[in-house]
Amino acid sequence: KVKNTVYSDKSEFQTIDIIETEGLGKVLLLDGLVMTTEKDEFFYHEMIAHIPMLSHPEPKQVLVIGGGDGGTVREVLKHDTVERVVLCEIDGKVIDACKKYMPQLARKLDDPRVEMQVRDGVEYIASQKAQFDIILIDSTDPMGPGEGLFTEEFYKNVNAALKPGGIMAAQSESPFVNKREMKLMYPLLRKAFPIVGTFVGPIPTYPGGYWSWAFCSNTVEPNSFIDEKRAEIIAKDAVIYNTDLHRAAFALPNFVKELVK
Repeated sequence: KVKNTVYSDKSEFQTIDIIETEGLGKVLLLDGLVMTTEKDEFFYHEMIAHIPMLSHPEPKQVLVIGGGDGGTVREVLKHDTVERVVLCEIDGKVIDACKKYMPQLARKLDDPRVEMQVRDGVEYIASQKAQFDIILIDSTDPMGPGEGLFTEEFYKNVNAALKPGGIMAAQSESPFVNKREMKLMYPLLRKAFPIVGTFVGPIPTYPGGYWSWAFCSNTVEPNSFIDEKRAEIIAKDAVIYNTDLHRAAFALPNFVKELVK
């Protein structure tokens, strides 16, 4: 149940609302779609950040495309190896609203290691060559301002922006609700990367309650390496992440295997 509207505005890209609810705390909506809630945000942000970050022996340079709420950046900065995180978010109003009204998510956006790029991620990535150890595509659905983040050209530019041994992870929609989008997305990823895996997990407030992420690299196979020492430190502070969950997240039900094959 909605208690009240905390914030509502229309940017040049989308309508942004933050509402206070009885059961989920504050909820961020973009064009009326739930992006994140205070109650269950950790499901999404821990999965998209820690699985790729802990699959790299020393991630120093990290790029987050999208993710203006700040939750992914917050999780990335839990890794002591990180020297710089670039947050490339097209809509500065999302960043400002979350800093003011959802500090639980956005509290690390003022960290000195964070570099803000309020611009189109498609344009930004095209100019980056071998710059990042980890790239996380924390995008909205493939419509409106997020549409350009689901193309073969974009994924090839992401690959070019990775350093040797680099990893990209991208949210890849709901296996229940977005089957068509997943069937379109994974062949494009395979044109850009020789290694493409999928990991899955629950997100109670997302459509179907079940979500997927793509794991892409030129050299790193899923579950071929986990930094056990760093993972132990991360797990102490995590709500859901641990190494058992990390390995199990790549075990796919048959219908998901069929979607992404």
